[in-house]
Amino acid sequence: MLSFFWLRCLLKMVKENIVVPEEILSFCCNGLQGSTSPLRAQEPGEWEEVPGAMASPSPACNPTEVQMSQLVLPCHTNHRGELSTGQLLKWIDTTACLSAERHAGCPCVTASMDDIYFEHTISVGQVVNIKAKVNRAFNSSMEVGIQVSYEDLCSGKHCSICKAYATFVAQGPSGSKVKLKPLTPQTEEEKIEYSIAAERRRMRLVHKDTLKDLLSRSPCETELETRVGSAAVPAEKTRVESVELVLPPHANHQGNTFGGQIMAWMENVATIAASRLCHAHPTLRAIEMFHFRGPSQVGDRLVLKAIVNNAFKNSMEVGVCAEAYGQEMSISRRHINSAFMTFVVLDQEGRPCTLPMVAPEPGDGERRYREASARKKIRLDRKYVVSCKQTEVPLSVPWDQSNKVYLSYNNVSALKTLVAKANWALASEKGKVRMYTLEEDKFLSFRIEMSVHIAAGQAFSLLSDLRRRHEWDRHYASAELVQQVDDDDMIYHVVSQKLSSENKPQDFVILASRRKPCSKGDPYVVAFRSVTLPTHPASAGFTRGETLCSGFCIWPESEETSKVAYYNQATPGYLNYVTTNVAGLSSDFCATFKACEKFLLKNKEDLIVRL
Repeated sequence: MLSFFWLRCLLKMVKENIVVPEEILSFCCNGLQGSTSPLRAQEPGEWEEVPGAMASPSPACNPTEVQMSQLVLPCHTNHRGELSTGQLLKWIDTTACLSAERHAGCPCVTASMDDIYFEHTISVGQVVNIKAKVNRAFNSSMEVGIQVSYEDLCSGKHCSICKAYATFVAQGPSGSKVKLKPLTPQTEEEKIEYSIAAERRRMRLVHKDTLKDLLSRSPCETELETRVGSAAVPAEKTRVESVELVLPPHANHQGNTFGGQIMAWMENVATIAASRLCHAHPTLRAIEMFHFRGPSQVGDRLVLKAIVNNAFKNSMEVGVCAEAYGQEMSISRRHINSAFMTFVVLDQEGRPCTLPMVAPEPGDGERRYREASARKKIRLDRKYVVSCKQTEVPLSVPWDQSNKVYLSYNNVSALKTLVAKANWALASEKGKVRMYTLEEDKFLSFRIEMSVHIAAGQAFSLLSDLRRRHEWDRHYASAELVQQVDDDDMIYHVVSQKLSSENKPQDFVILASRRKPCSKGDPYVVAFRSVTLPTHPASAGFTRGETLCSGFCIWPESEETSKVAYYNQATPGYLNYVTTNVAGLSSDFCATFKACEKFLLKNKEDLIVRL
């Protein structure tokens, strides 16, 4: 306010041809620019703290981190006064792109977005806070993690809205790909995200194959659901087609149509299609993983199509696609993007309403109907196996072909998360063998490591085959390979030498997942976790045991030497054995690991001969 007072004085002095002192002129200009600097010059390195001012960035802050805060205005909202999801998608994409470009140092384009689950709606007058940072850079692509929350300025309440992962590709002149510099994680959280980013990337690459595999094992006939008191609505009645002209305000700083704008247009037509089914105002709950197939530019016409693929009891899936063509209508349009969005209709208490059924069109409509059911199954697997915390996943998750990718992801990511923890404490050291412990709220975890004169790849091959575990681990009686899932995942039935409290031997059904290094500095990984197989139920002759998270990480130290580390997150049945070794009342762990070293050294030559 003070600067505007001086501005009025300045204007009056100018009108009356009065000479304006330089100090006043400088003060007025600085004030108008938001400066709080005093008139005097500051000494080098001097900083004057202003109460309530934003603190300067911490030196330890991730250099790729970008934050955006937006006040939700009426122009951003729908008829209910809630933030339009399309507008939120634009803000999310903008923030993520700026983070990617901060790391790449060149223009970046959105390649894909993982599943997004919207937990709450945001009302007018609230503030949307978006934080994005690069989790990991690969060759020319990088994963950006995004966190979205809202803030109520009146109550001070903060609430999470969603968490998302986007993949961006760096582009050089004429659209050529740019090789990215590696990213070095600093904090425990960054190390975990960095490590698991490779698993998420692997899961994205097999996403299409997972859907095809599930559909190939599903009945070819379309069985329509029957719902009491509800007549089926022809899917054709929900069809929407709209065209948008790409204008300069819709383009990003590279001249291409802004990815967030395309997502907003797609959300708009999908909402219309959903409304035509339910004759109400639907709420977007989730967007499935999608990929941008190609760019569009200013002057393009974007044709957006949407239709309800399937309606379940309380939710519906809407398929939407975007195609582009130039000024003159061409025979073939360019496919830009396809997405699948899940909508619900909420009553006044916020509970989901029962929806009408959908009658698909013969042919393509029936195919979309079946695919929507398969995608729902996959979404549930991803949400409850991949998205939730490790402590929220049951010890033994039922395994089948449809969720094999996500159980494998959970298996490896759980071990990588354990490895990246920062509070490991050295418990004992005997010769080359070191034992560490990690105490958390619900779990006691341990790690045993030593350097072995063997190449990391050789150790990886020997330790990943559980059928040979009994040769060095006296707790194993046998391990039978019951299912070869693929080259990297196997399921074993393991019988232990150790007797349970029921005086019976323990048995386990274990998923073993192997991973070679994704890039330099990554370890070889062999992860173990319990699963449930219909072919191997618990039997009266054994006590069924379970392992939550365990496995090996092997780091190359030289061409002929590697560091081998074994991790285990102890379950209650294993806890007494662990604490006995941690307390020094037993040296069983140390003896077992030395036997492992002898096994590796003895068999490495045979392995070389076989290879």
